[in-house]
Amino acid sequence: MNQYSSVATVKTLSITDLAAMKQRGEKISCLTAYDAAFSALIDKVGIDMILVGDSLGMVIQGHSTTLPVTVRDMTYHARCVSSARQRAFVIADLPFMSYSSPIMAAQNAAKLMQVGGAQMVKLEGPRIDCVSFLVDQGIPVCGHLGLLPQSINQLGGYKVQGKERAAAEKILADAHQLQQAGAGLLVLECVPSVLAQAISSQLSIPVIGIGAGVDCDGQVLVLYDMLNIGTVKRPRFSKNFMADAANIEEAIHAYHQAVKQSRFPAAEHSF
Repeated sequence: MNQYSSVATVKTLSITDLAAMKQRGEKISCLTAYDAAFSALIDKVGIDMILVGDSLGMVIQGHSTTLPVTVRDMTYHARCVSSARQRAFVIADLPFMSYSSPIMAAQNAAKLMQVGGAQMVKLEGPRIDCVSFLVDQGIPVCGHLGLLPQSINQLGGYKVQGKERAAAEKILADAHQLQQAGAGLLVLECVPSVLAQAISSQLSIPVIGIGAGVDCDGQVLVLYDMLNIGTVKRPRFSKNFMADAANIEEAIHAYHQAVKQSRFPAAEHSF
């Protein structure tokens, strides 16, 4: 047992544990990680979930978007992360064009789980066909709605989604469809907090927000953003947790506590 966690024995969290957290009203904390050292540190602090995000294309590889990231990249980084954590639930992104058909999605998800050690895969958009097929194969799936970084060229920029009524209704309907298709989690990115609150209250599965307000069931941030390091400007919905911390471990602990106590995100990190 470490100084931050009240867990007496180290047991890797499961999707049922996360669902139980939602049911009892406990906020779920999540950070991205891409290597063993950060994975071990995040796990030590007690963060509930680690997302091996295709954001590694920007913060690790130096690209301007996530589009160049490959399944091989994701598998490698997922393996690094999963090998070093003990408790945290590990999710890995299916990268751009790796799930253009249900069969392709299953083949690539298998790599992320068999070789990468991920417990769940995440894909962007209302890909109901892929989600349903993956779940039928026994593959846990996390959906992702709102701002979809892999569709950046179609969206025309990184901006808030679901501000207009029709767009909000579409996101809400897509969320219900993803749940019905068997998704076990949902990430909402850059949507108005009112919309995120409605989705979180209506779905039975945990909803994890990033730039989606404090009423989601949990929060995720890109590790490099909340540590205020990287090559690109920190997004508005993130916060520099290093500002009041003596070291990285303290910063991660401060984030974990702020999420658990519903102190993050604040109004200035929401839309």
